[in-house]
Amino acid sequence: MTLKQRLLLHAPGLTPTAVLEKLAEIKMIDVWIPMVDQRWLILPRYTQPSPDTKLLIEKLKLQLPSQPPPRLAGQKQSYEIEVQTVR
Repeated sequence: MTLKQRLLLHAPGLTPTAVLEKLAEIKMIDVWIPMVDQRWLILPRYTQPSPDTKLLIEKLKLQLPSQPPPRLAGQKQSYEIEVQTVR
């Protein structure tokens, strides 16, 4: 089902362009936290949607993905970073 078809069913007054612009407000950021052993804890996080974006997501019966798992990064050289996923 395309976004346009979904809009016709659940939110007929909206255009696909308007919905994509609204969903583009949700950003993904990496929070880097230094650890005492010279490594970094990396927490990739999606920003929380605004109340009107949450309403749009609910209206279109969409689900946001869960937050990604944290990763560890160790400094190898001054220009290289080794990244591992924490489980």
